[in-house]
Order: sequence, then structure tokens, then C-alpha cells
Amino acid sequence: MSNNMVYIALQNNEEARPIVEAIEQDNPDAQINHFPAMVKIDAPGRLAVNRETVEELIGRDWDPQEIHLSVISISGNVDETEDAFILERKR
Repeated sequence: MSNNMVYIALQNNEEARPIVEAIEQDNPDAQINHFPAMVKIDAPGRLAVNRETVEELIGRDWDPQEIHLSVISISGNVDETEDAFILERKR
């Protein structure tokens, strides 16, 4: 794996499925790998989980902090705002 890659591993459950779908919509370069207990998503350089996209999928307000309930592991520098949870690999 390149030193520029970031990843997030989420539980494979009902709460995480719309988050995975939002990541897929907003990060076209992301590679999503489904396993029985988790979903691992790799992306070159940057991966964003946008509040607005998740809210559209679940039909309610969503705070990006809620992602922590589903996270198993991450790799990259984390930037959390009111609008997004972002992983980046800074050079």
C-alpha cells in the first residue's frame, strides 16, 4: 500500500451502511472491501464522510461525531468539523 493511502474500517452493521454508501458517493477513488464483520475503505490521500450526504441517506440530522460508534480502525490524520469527518495523509 502506498504511503499516501488512508483508510477507515467500519463495523458491518445497519448503522454503518449509510455511512459506507455516503463515502462511496463522495469519494470516487475509494476502494471498498466488504468482510463479514467490517467494511474497509481505502483511498489515495484523502477520504471524506460528509454530514449532508449521510443525512440525505438516513433522513434525519447526523452529527459526524456519530461515526465513532461504528469505527474499528483508521489510518491517516483526522480532521473533524461540524460538516465532515476527514482522513488525510499529509506530506
